Amino acid sequence: MKLKTDPKVETVFNNYPDHVKEKMLTLRKLVIETAKETEGISELHETLKWGEPSFVTKIGSTLRMDWKPKNPDQYAMYFQCTSRLVPTFKLIHKEHFYFEGNRAIVFTMDQTIPTTALKECIKASLTYHKVKNLMTLGI
Repeated sequence: MKLKTDPKVETVFNNYPDHVKEKMLTLRKLVIETAKETEGISELHETLKWGEPSFVTKIGSTLRMDWKPKNPDQYAMYFQCTSRLVPTFKLIHKEHFYFEGNRAIVFTMDQTIPTTALKECIKASLTYHKVKNLMTLGI
């Protein structure tokens, strides 16, 4: 799998406060690991959308992540709100995550991320156009 990164993304990560940067880099690592482990993903584009680190594949839906100073105790992974992604995640992983509407999985700073469950969500997003007709998006 080839990773193509816009150099501006590094600037965004470097501008997060140290305690936030660690959390955001962990999410980034999980996205890249998941892409490498997923059949059918040959390229992952890491870019900025709305100023937020974002990941795009040819067969998937854009996945974004960010931390906002107005909510300093949380950070989130964002998904296309008109997709079936977050409603499906709520159905399958309601005990693992806190959700914001149909657009985000929200994490608290002191939360231990359930890695396996999150990687399932990431994979569904990165392959959405291939799995969107499956009842539970291949999860």
